[in-house]
Amino acid sequence: MFQGYFLTILGGAALTLELALLSLLFALVAGLAGASAKLSGSVPLRWLATTYTTVVRGVPDLVMMLLVFYGGQMLVNQVTEYLDVGYFDLNPMVAGVLTIGFIFGAYFAETFRGAFLAVPSGQLEAGAAYGMTRWQVFTRILFPQMLRHALPGLGNNWLVLLKSTAIVSMIGLSDMTWLADQAGRTTREPFLFYLLVCALYLVMTTASSWLLGRLERRYSVGVRSAEL
Repeated sequence: MFQGYFLTILGGAALTLELALLSLLFALVAGLAGASAKLSGSVPLRWLATTYTTVVRGVPDLVMMLLVFYGGQMLVNQVTEYLDVGYFDLNPMVAGVLTIGFIFGAYFAETFRGAFLAVPSGQLEAGAAYGMTRWQVFTRILFPQMLRHALPGLGNNWLVLLKSTAIVSMIGLSDMTWLADQAGRTTREPFLFYLLVCALYLVMTTASSWLLGRLERRYSVGVRSAEL
């Protein structure tokens, strides 16, 4: 039915998932850094974080991907030429991870910021009054409650991030979308292979939704019990 391309596209699906997970890790770090900067007492940090989230959320993902890949390659070429260290080719996988992680880091920053603000400040003050260090207050009081508030937003952003990995096909990364496009051109049956990609993305997003639902229930057990 798929004329020998099925296993190849499955391999591309594994690459897509790897790209999404690495981008998620980068986005989480960028998001936490952005949220911390927005909530800090430093005006330059708040200004920098606000500029980051405003600009990134206002530029289309595809345009940002092309800017990073082609603009980044030009910048790398200029640096290597200046240092006289030879030619360096920017890897599409690296460009994809950096771009998607950078983009969704802006969305995660807003999610984390709202989650941090949702934790009552009185609990943090109580922890400090009991003699806890700032790290203990963060790990034992702030972070667990913040995560409960952040999980719905993080889950939605993860699903969008996962689907956004399809844009890396524009820079030549052999993910399942690029492979399906090549298979469709070769066999002249693009609809069949694009339908396969849709099904694979649906499997990934459905599994993700199930896991995220379990996480949300786990972190909301105490709260629901208290409400009952």
